[in-house]
Amino acid sequence: MSDRDARRLLNDRLDWNLLRTFRVIGQELSISRAAARLHLTQPAVSQALKRLEEQLGRQLIARRGPRFALTEVGEQIFALAGEIYGQMSQVSSMLEQPADEVIGKVRLLIISRISSERFDDFLADFHRQHPRVDLEVEVMRSSDIVSALQEKTATLGLSLNRRPQPRLEQRLFLRQRYAFFCGKHHPLFGRGDVAEGDLQRENFVSFTSDQIGGMLSPLTIFRDQQGFSGRIVASSPSLEEVRRLVIAGFGIGCLPEHVVAADTEAGLLWRLPPHEGIADVDIHLLWNREQRMSRAEVLFLQSIQHMLSQHEPAPGSLMLK
Repeated sequence: MSDRDARRLLNDRLDWNLLRTFRVIGQELSISRAAARLHLTQPAVSQALKRLEEQLGRQLIARRGPRFALTEVGEQIFALAGEIYGQMSQVSSMLEQPADEVIGKVRLLIISRISSERFDDFLADFHRQHPRVDLEVEVMRSSDIVSALQEKTATLGLSLNRRPQPRLEQRLFLRQRYAFFCGKHHPLFGRGDVAEGDLQRENFVSFTSDQIGGMLSPLTIFRDQQGFSGRIVASSPSLEEVRRLVIAGFGIGCLPEHVVAADTEAGLLWRLPPHEGIADVDIHLLWNREQRMSRAEVLFLQSIQHMLSQHEPAPGSLMLK
């Protein structure tokens, strides 16, 4: 057998436990002290040393009377055993990390201007716990979110959704209280004496989904029940654009209270009666029950549902403010 073949055979068969025992022997320079430290008998430690010397074909220790010393080869093997121990310690540290680090991508579709500190905190916590999960967020109209989820092109969505949709699961995520507002250019702006009846002939800025059967139809129902007769003079599917048109004075509009609170405080919008608001419009968490999800997607969905379970809304209350 060539020296190269012998070395390969040695590499394949060398027992780390024997090197570990020899490392302790080299540190203690005593079979008895090494045995006590390893919780083994002295014969067992001596036998391990003998086996290692046989495998290496070299003498590793030299006894000269009461003295116990490493041979030159023994010193080299002792140093090598220390390096190997250091590498093994790194393996142990690595194994102490979470056993199943989740890697993947989650695609979240969301309507614009969802304001929720708890949701923001959830995203921060999830990212800290699972930094290898990438999140792609895209803002869409509610109807487009529903379509995309039905087509299985996204993981989940946060959308207005009044009726159950085929193949989609839904769970209440946020309840938004809508109220009437006018902008700084409107004749009613700043007036504290406005009564609800004063609004009945005012023109409206509306969402395109604000119609009977639409996502925001509770707003239409309220106007019809109260006998509002003003025209819809501007409309948009975007909350941002409806807000812009109301601020510009096109007409009064229904907007979510907590979303435009800063605009009201800044003097851009003026809150109009009724004091209790108009209607609660629900935003739902939606996902396709038939979609096969990755581990990252399943984990994100389970985590957000757990967050919602901890903050179930009371009847008539706002959720996830």
